[in-house]
Amino acid sequence: MDRSYDVPRYICSYYKKDNDEIPVKKFIDSLSFQAQRKFFFVVKLLEEFGPKLPQPHAKYIGEGIFELRFSAQEGAIRILYFFYGQGEAIFTNAFIKKSQKLPDCEKAVGIERRRLFINETRKS
Repeated sequence: MDRSYDVPRYICSYYKKDNDEIPVKKFIDSLSFQAQRKFFFVVKLLEEFGPKLPQPHAKYIGEGIFELRFSAQEGAIRILYFFYGQGEAIFTNAFIKKSQKLPDCEKAVGIERRRLFINETRKS
């Protein structure tokens, strides 16, 4: 029996800071069970569709950064990420959106962590 449809096309990983802190994992762990379930649901979609995952689940926000989008009792939750290499999505930061506009500081964090990740990966 061919079970290749069970294999994700994209791998999702967490950005790890120099002090070994994993900000997105820490954020997800702080959410309600319902919000965590929604997170893992949209992650499954991201693993399957990659950069072709459409709105309302994902959106390209510029400079190589995308946002994974879902709502829960906590509010509108956003996980920023980028694609690296052949099929890896790296989650950089996460937050609960307080207004219609994406906070510039959150986008800047995503961009900086993408830059750091790429530079560090090239060194090794």
